[in-house]
Amino acid sequence: MLTLREFLHRLPKMELHLHLEGAILPATAADLARKNGVTLPPHEQVEDLYHYQDLKEFLDIYTAVSDSVITADDYRRITYEMLESCAANNARYVEFFFSPQVHFKNGVTFDTMIDGIAAGMDDAKADFSIDSRIVPGVNRELGPAAGEELLDMILARKEERLIGIGLDFLEAPFPPEPYANLFERARKAGLNVTAHAGESGPAVHISGSIDALGVNRIDHGYHVVTDPVLMQRCKDLGTLFTVCPSTAAVTSPWHDLTPDHPIKQMADFGLRIMINSDDPPMFGTDLGLEYIKCAELMGFTPADFRRAALDSIDGSWLDDSEKASLSREWAAEIDMLIAELQPA
Repeated sequence: MLTLREFLHRLPKMELHLHLEGAILPATAADLARKNGVTLPPHEQVEDLYHYQDLKEFLDIYTAVSDSVITADDYRRITYEMLESCAANNARYVEFFFSPQVHFKNGVTFDTMIDGIAAGMDDAKADFSIDSRIVPGVNRELGPAAGEELLDMILARKEERLIGIGLDFLEAPFPPEPYANLFERARKAGLNVTAHAGESGPAVHISGSIDALGVNRIDHGYHVVTDPVLMQRCKDLGTLFTVCPSTAAVTSPWHDLTPDHPIKQMADFGLRIMINSDDPPMFGTDLGLEYIKCAELMGFTPADFRRAALDSIDGSWLDDSEKASLSREWAAEIDMLIAELQPA
């Protein structure tokens, strides 16, 4: 018989909301900063780097740590270490964000980034049998014109594992609508699209992302619970929400991970959600701990986890045949695990 924690560890998982720069281990950040002559914010222990009170403070540290990543091998290293952690928590497929615009000011080219990231993905695939794809994030603080330049680079690279774009960074006062043309162009070029919305910003950013950007995936989205009409609309549309418990407790207004938290409200309402780690070492977590928090703090049941796992497959950007095959395999595997669970 399995304990609940054993069940959670053995669950097959995806990561669809994970930031490469946010997955940099503190010791790696210090090592790369030392190697590349970069000064990190004042700290006594490297772990002390990762303390913040809100989204803005977090993004300041995120940017400073990102500045330490310069060479293609730096990108290879951080990609490999990120995917190694995913694999250790039984994630089998990952679509991860990275923030190219953060690095341009340091003279790093887009090709250098992708060369290193692709090498790290290849190494992780060989060592851990984990598949992954790349989703560059558009920094909404820099404006649509800068986003258009980034999209030009993505399309020129012709890397088949560059499968989409996201909209991220500080949500207020940067609504999604100014990015409508950029996202339309991306979709027409065959890229998938998603957007950070409703984390620190209002529910209208969620509806704006759906209507103006054409997304069917929302990253975070907790403010949806403040708008019952929008909740029903998202349920009807089948919108997938990529939720992240540990970061939600810091960067959203809901700091207590209880059964009343929006994440559990969203699941109970029947919205499609799946569980992610976002920026794991920066918030003292990993993917496995996020599942434990959902179970032990918010009251998720084995049936909730089963539905979230299958919704993650459906909401991923794999092709339809891969989704159908994985759904069959994972449903059977999870049902066997549930059957082995010790009675509560």
